[in-house]
Amino acid sequence: MMAFIRRRIDTWLFRLGKAESGEVHLNQRRVFIMPSAAGCAFFGVLVLLFIGSINYTLSLGFGLTFLLASCAVIDMHLTWRNLAHLYLAAGRVQAVFTGEEARFELHLHNRSKHDRYAIWIGFLDQEKTYPPQAVDLAAHGSHTVTLGIATTQRGWLAAPRLRLQTRFPLGLLRAWSYWKPDMQALVYPQPEAVAPPLPLAGSVTRDGNGTAGEEDFAGVRAYQHGDTIKRLSWRHIARLDTHHDSPLVSKHFEGGAVSELTLDFAQMPSSLDTEQRLSRMTRWVLEAESQGLPYAFRLGATVFPAAIGAAHRDACLRALALYQLP
Repeated sequence: MMAFIRRRIDTWLFRLGKAESGEVHLNQRRVFIMPSAAGCAFFGVLVLLFIGSINYTLSLGFGLTFLLASCAVIDMHLTWRNLAHLYLAAGRVQAVFTGEEARFELHLHNRSKHDRYAIWIGFLDQEKTYPPQAVDLAAHGSHTVTLGIATTQRGWLAAPRLRLQTRFPLGLLRAWSYWKPDMQALVYPQPEAVAPPLPLAGSVTRDGNGTAGEEDFAGVRAYQHGDTIKRLSWRHIARLDTHHDSPLVSKHFEGGAVSELTLDFAQMPSSLDTEQRLSRMTRWVLEAESQGLPYAFRLGATVFPAAIGAAHRDACLRALALYQLP
């Protein structure tokens, strides 16, 4: 109950809302400032100096006390100004495999005429594992920060809430602000460490695009989608007119009956649970791509015809990452 009340108070007091899309402006209402531990000690010293000056009627003591107090007031303004009126924007996020570190790209823009120093930025709930990064921003300058977070399960991983804070210039006060960027990282299933061989089974084809039939060279033909780089006929390509948009050509083989490769979730062993099946299919997708084998893909209602390439691989991995049991 107390934790719930505290969350509600924090949400109201610090204006913690939902994820924010687009560019975010840290206006004066979004920047909070409080004395640091050093600032509290400094305030205590000021109180002692003031009491001593009154007790002993020391004019120089009063002057020193008010001078130090004026420095603290100036420091409060400079600390607040160092963070206020920043502009924040979300950047790119690359897909990763479970167990890897998701990397979120963040852009900070300083559109004011003064420089900003020692702004620390980090994920609010991850600061012990991933220490915040320090950023300096020149006047009218920008800076890009990449923050990482560990992944433990497949699917979409939303970026946690961020905290920006600074104690510049004297460290007597700490100013901070919160930001939750509208960013998500796609986390693929973790590939199985030791997987069985690829399931080369199904209908037999004779187009020479498989693993067999690479000894009976029959000539060259126009490049077709799915041909691997090793099948390109570089000798013939070099002879073509490089000053024009000449088409690529691939080597063609005959007499090689090969099995069609189909990755089918329904055909996986029943002894494996859902996550283990997805992990094995992830490994097979990566192996088929590395070996240059066109493969069909079936996962529930998601069916992709045989193909190869980065787009086909990413589509298959995305389907594996977002799969839900019917």
